[in-house]
Amino acid sequence: MPANAVLQLAGLKKSYLSGDSELEVLHGIDLTLQRGEFAALIGPSGSGKSTLLNLIGLLDRPSAGQLFIDGVETSTLAEAEITRLRGQRIGFVFQHHLLIPAFTALENVMMPLLIDRGRPDAAMRARAAELLAGVGLSERADYPASKLSGGQQQRVAIARALAMRPSLVLADEPTGNLDTHTADDIFALLREVNQREQTTFLIVTHDPRLAGRCDRIVELVDGDIVSDRPNPAHQPAG
Repeated sequence: MPANAVLQLAGLKKSYLSGDSELEVLHGIDLTLQRGEFAALIGPSGSGKSTLLNLIGLLDRPSAGQLFIDGVETSTLAEAEITRLRGQRIGFVFQHHLLIPAFTALENVMMPLLIDRGRPDAAMRARAAELLAGVGLSERADYPASKLSGGQQQRVAIARALAMRPSLVLADEPTGNLDTHTADDIFALLREVNQREQTTFLIVTHDPRLAGRCDRIVELVDGDIVSDRPNPAHQPAG
């Protein structure tokens, strides 16, 4: 595995039983993402994007092939090890933010830390407060999530995804429920985090405008990568 690779997929396949036969959804995916990359995953509905994202996020297991996260080959890991690796190395941002409505913004951001460490402490609160400041929501830290706007809720979700300082953030249609102006703000925030923290991002989007602002565009069609190209107009400086 390349020394600077955060993610490497080698011959990754996924099949499902369909009646008496087996249906292969992914046909041998090879993909490597380096530290600090900001990549888009595009493709038509039914192309296998969600299946691939679930595999990369360690929410499902491949039928064949290898999947490395930060150099750790995951196919032989026990479920408890998979859960630990996912919690510590991978952040998730979804179209539906999945916040706990009655919890405050600060408490929602603390959740991954609490799950990992078992009980709240001052360091957790400080980390959550730092992240909320980073997404411009310090003044909303004590607001219940249900009282926040859609854009504010998505900012909280981004802060929560970064709580464990993950190597890789998977963003599944992160602006899909937002108006164009708010979507642009959220996208700019993801980019800012990417550049500041050198966190690797893989963003699934149907929006060609947003995909066109990523540094690299990976296109999946019928379970195969048909195109994987850099985007010269949005390569990071230096």
